[in-house]
Amino acid sequence: MSTDITSPRTSSTFVEAISLTPVESGSDVDSFTAVPQYAPWPKAYGGDMVAQATAAMIATAGQDRVLHSTHSTFMRPVTMFEPVRYDVERIRDGRNYSTRHVRGVQGGKTVFLSTGSFQVPQKGPDYQRGGTEELRVDPESLASAETALSGVSTPAAEYWATGRSFDMRHIPGPVYLSGDNAGHGSAGAETLTVTQAIWLKSFTPLAVQSTDSETANLHRIALSYVCDYTILEPLLRTQGLSWSSDGLVTASLDHAMWFHRTANVDDWILYAQEAESLQSSRGLALGRFFDRSGRLLATVAQEGMIAH
Repeated sequence: MSTDITSPRTSSTFVEAISLTPVESGSDVDSFTAVPQYAPWPKAYGGDMVAQATAAMIATAGQDRVLHSTHSTFMRPVTMFEPVRYDVERIRDGRNYSTRHVRGVQGGKTVFLSTGSFQVPQKGPDYQRGGTEELRVDPESLASAETALSGVSTPAAEYWATGRSFDMRHIPGPVYLSGDNAGHGSAGAETLTVTQAIWLKSFTPLAVQSTDSETANLHRIALSYVCDYTILEPLLRTQGLSWSSDGLVTASLDHAMWFHRTANVDDWILYAQEAESLQSSRGLALGRFFDRSGRLLATVAQEGMIAH
């Protein structure tokens, strides 16, 4: 893989993916185009669409209000390097809340749908569910993806190692090549909850924006981008599978994300994940993002197709 496709160890893959170009549209919508970036498989990375749609809806909301949730559906595979048009409908602008609906279109077909809700920040009590034991693990003590894949020279390995804009370090070890490590498990009387966690941060700092709110939005968009890379992995672990397993076919189906507190992806963030249910070649996984101090930043629920 040449560096003119994906620049290694930089945040450029993410930054280029979320670069929006405004386009003319009807009076009832705001439209933008964005280009899905390289990935070493036939379809574009799903996080490109999540982040691009999130960036498009943020671009239409007032700076007095903050994105607090998105709910999305992946409709069709998306072609890399071909622009996707995002049409944003301003469903509601109330005193304290705003709602946006986004339709992603490529080749004349709807490929992605998303609805987002914004809130004017309010004063109130602050509570969060407790953290997770992986917060005690020093991310610098863990092997990077580049180290874990040392000596493996394939387009997929090079992309996983340095091409995704984020340094990602697994607890327990990654499932790029082997699914032998089933992950952490908390056993109940009849069930085993399969979990994993990833420490992650941007390879290079994201640019500071014109205002604090714009900078905060950029880091929210970064979380929405990176969340799709690994969220299905706990479900792979339940079956002893890896991303390299013969015959494995996966696809993101739908996705929900709630933003609780301001994030900074230039510093280490823990992405704790667990497998919730797997049936009929569909699986649901849950994820929580924490900063190093244990503040809960965002929560993710995602369903995906896992066929093998």
